Amino acid sequence: MSRRKKKHKHKNKKNRIDKKPEINHDVKQEMKHQLKPKKKQSIFIFFLKFFTVIIKLFLILVILLFGMLFYFNSPSNKSNLNITDQDGIRISGDGGYYFEVRSGETAQSVGLRLERIGLIKNRYFWNFLGRIEKEFIKSGTYKLDANSSQIAIYRHLVSGKQIVHRVTIKEGVTLNKIARLLEDTGVCLSEDFLNAARDPQIISHYKIPARSMEGYLFPDTYFLPVGFPPEQIIIMMADNFFKKIENIIPNALNIDQNELHEKVILASIVEREYRLAEEAPLIAGVFTNRLNINMGLQSCATVEYIITEILGRPHPRIITRQDLEIRNSYNTYMWTGLPPGPISVPGAVALTSAFFPANTQYFYFRVEDARIGKHYFSRTNDEHINAGQLVTKPQS
Repeated sequence: MSRRKKKHKHKNKKNRIDKKPEINHDVKQEMKHQLKPKKKQSIFIFFLKFFTVIIKLFLILVILLFGMLFYFNSPSNKSNLNITDQDGIRISGDGGYYFEVRSGETAQSVGLRLERIGLIKNRYFWNFLGRIEKEFIKSGTYKLDANSSQIAIYRHLVSGKQIVHRVTIKEGVTLNKIARLLEDTGVCLSEDFLNAARDPQIISHYKIPARSMEGYLFPDTYFLPVGFPPEQIIIMMADNFFKKIENIIPNALNIDQNELHEKVILASIVEREYRLAEEAPLIAGVFTNRLNINMGLQSCATVEYIITEILGRPHPRIITRQDLEIRNSYNTYMWTGLPPGPISVPGAVALTSAFFPANTQYFYFRVEDARIGKHYFSRTNDEHINAGQLVTKPQS
């Protein structure tokens, strides 16, 4: 091949290499469309990964929160053996606790004591519950289970479901006996109850012409929470008395207060004398007959009241001649008329008998059968003396 041909061939080859292929306009547009989704897809993947990390962190946080909730809410399973009176807690016989929420005490203060005692794990979690709960902790004494969760304890204290004692006041008991019963059951102190029973404001409220509420607290079954104010107990029992007496004797509350007081005194004596319900009107009739002729009531029950309630001696099995000579205004063997005040809380039978005594000619009665409490009624003193020894009603 000649040099000229080679040179031309080389030049054509060079031209082919240097010349760029032309791209169609439609092809260019298609390539652009292919590049854009890839860019959008990369942004979507970035945000997907970002939100995945956020969700994972959120789930970890939730798990941690639930773990903390489970831990702090679970029972403490530990107890403080150094419990003092200031802690306001007593151990019950079944392994639980009697816990007192004091009047005006804050939830934070309660939590602090519960943590110190060992009934909850953490007082700060307790304070958190106090902030999110809509109700407040109520004062009173509660029974708490050592295995209760912190939320369960909080809701129990918010509920106000305190320990309630069933207290039954029997017919014929005195203020002192009621006071001791309330203290023995843990409702209130005996001294506080007696002070409330002698509160002039309470006595004046009920217009009672006496120095105490003796005889005006109706014998019944009451459900009383621990730490219930003694004044409220007195009011509850007195309200019950006046409600019941109005049901027993219609228009009883419309009579003069002094006359009502005399009926209550008489009923309190009858209550301590009778044992068989059918004899109560007869005993009330005997005392009414004596009052009508200004004769001494000569009630063994009033002498017994002096011995046990005023002198503080044990309940006597029999009344002796020496007992009959005790100089006291309640001794109806020495003075005529009714004693200064009631000697017990009369029930429905005694109250009805005092208002509606049997119309008889009996002036005396004496126990005939001590086993069942049956009495022998007589018209004359000679019959009475021949009946035998004076026997008191068993202690209530």
